[in-house]
Amino acid sequence: MKNATKLSKRGKPTSALEITHISQHGVWVLIEDHEFLLSYKEFPWFKKGTVEQIHHVVAEGKNHFHWPDLDVDLDLDRIKEPAKYPLIAKISR
Repeated sequence: MKNATKLSKRGKPTSALEITHISQHGVWVLIEDHEFLLSYKEFPWFKKGTVEQIHHVVAEGKNHFHWPDLDVDLDLDRIKEPAKYPLIAKISR
């Protein structure tokens, strides 16, 4: 006889933001059942980050997120509508 456990539904995420995928185009994050692409064009700080650095994110309040290893702070509005917040500083090459 097999010993199987059925889960009735998916559990709640343990943090307000979850990294779901890192691709050649950017970083996919899940926030409150909505998935967003942080494209490298709009969020260039993530392009050179390691997987470990990108996954190390701290929720500082409900709508504010901090990547301490990358020195990046983003709020939910910037993630949802990056065009409203054009970059002021550029990364030097």
